[in-house]
Amino acid sequence: MSNNANRARRQVRKSRALGIALTPKAEKYFERRPYGPGEHGRARRKQDSDYKVRLLEKQRLRAQYNIREKQMHRAYVEAKRREGRTGTNLLTLLESRLDALVLRAGFARTMAQARQLVVHRHIMVDGQRVDRPSFMVKPGQMIHVHSRSEKMAPFQVAATGAHQDVLPDTPAYLEVAIDKLQATFTRLPERSEIPVTCEEQLVVEYYARMA
Repeated sequence: MSNNANRARRQVRKSRALGIALTPKAEKYFERRPYGPGEHGRARRKQDSDYKVRLLEKQRLRAQYNIREKQMHRAYVEAKRREGRTGTNLLTLLESRLDALVLRAGFARTMAQARQLVVHRHIMVDGQRVDRPSFMVKPGQMIHVHSRSEKMAPFQVAATGAHQDVLPDTPAYLEVAIDKLQATFTRLPERSEIPVTCEEQLVVEYYARMA
């Protein structure tokens, strides 16, 4: 079995364990098998402890942004430092990451693919190559594909708008010219606009109690 197939199977299994579809393929699996993985996946589970509920919510958020625990904790610390609600600040910070915006713009099909495109130096911000998925895009900055990469098959597919069939609607904080493979981050998002499934207060409580 190819590496891509193995990776897809792992993502589907992870999606079922977390109870949330992390990829378009996982979404299809959920339609047929809306229960957890393994032989006991259909069984009724015991009532989870408060700790487990908060831990699971944190893991679900991490998985949706495809980030490591260290990156997640760093974002929480920064969110707590800022004025306003820590949970909303946390999601705003995660959504301002370059890889997240590459996905939202429709340049990639999954968060993992968006991350790979950035790491391989195909993505530019205001005319400068950026190879860090965690790069924080500021309102007003333009994200676009490098001219030498535009002819590559993945971007040719993206330029047709093909990924929009499996992605949420383009959020209002992005202005996208998909045929030109360009997107402008016009403003910080509001919580209701961020297309993630999360009870962020549970994530905040998890880190607050672990401190």
